Amino acid sequence: MICIAIANQKGGVGKTTTAINIATAMAATGWKTLLVDLDPQGNASTGLGLPAAHREMSSYDLLVDQVPLGDCVVPSRIRGLDVVPATVDLSGAEVELVNVEDRTNRLRKILADHHDHDVCFIDCPPSLGLLTLNALCAADTLMVPLQCEFFALEGLSQLLQTVEQVQQRFNPDLGIVGIVLTMFDRRNRLTDQVSEDVRECLGNLVFDAVIPRNVRLSEAPSHGLPALVYDHACPGSRAYMALARELIGRLPQERVAA
Repeated sequence: MICIAIANQKGGVGKTTTAINIATAMAATGWKTLLVDLDPQGNASTGLGLPAAHREMSSYDLLVDQVPLGDCVVPSRIRGLDVVPATVDLSGAEVELVNVEDRTNRLRKILADHHDHDVCFIDCPPSLGLLTLNALCAADTLMVPLQCEFFALEGLSQLLQTVEQVQQRFNPDLGIVGIVLTMFDRRNRLTDQVSEDVRECLGNLVFDAVIPRNVRLSEAPSHGLPALVYDHACPGSRAYMALARELIGRLPQERVAA
């Protein structure tokens, strides 16, 4: 199973929207997909139609109480896409895990022996705390959603420094599969400038697929559906399908073939 963390310590960059829709797109292309919601807000779980009342086991139980992964996995409405939902209890996990031995590797050990899915996406909280660190230690690679605004560039440099530290101390094999430009608005000159700056700085690390500002992407979670199901023909949905195709092309081909 290929593990991909979706992380950015800045909130409001389209991270959870990306997690929901890239996971749906991968499932639609035939990949058996798992989405682990590590954000205490649980927005990825809600956006996939899993109300809080139906989350009997969650990523909190997985990390803190070490409940078996199979007991925490819930099927979504999307064929081929399963979810480990999050609850508000997860907000206390950072404190509860502080004094636990090997606290940064809990998720890695849980996912290492899991072979029921082809790919796992981990939706991280908008911070660089212990939950995100667990995700980065468990992941083979990292996908970074980046909002096309000036302040997002500052946050990106901090995240890249954190990735370097994780590589040095915890997970030397962690890579970055790519940067996803989100909330792109061609009517805004600043959006174009940020896009140009990021591509000039990071080159091919930036995905060609760009996620536009799209009202259907915003509406879909309120219906408990990914945008690809809510309106598969909208520009946002088409962009996420293009992103999925590009992502598959960037994954290790021997793992893809397997």
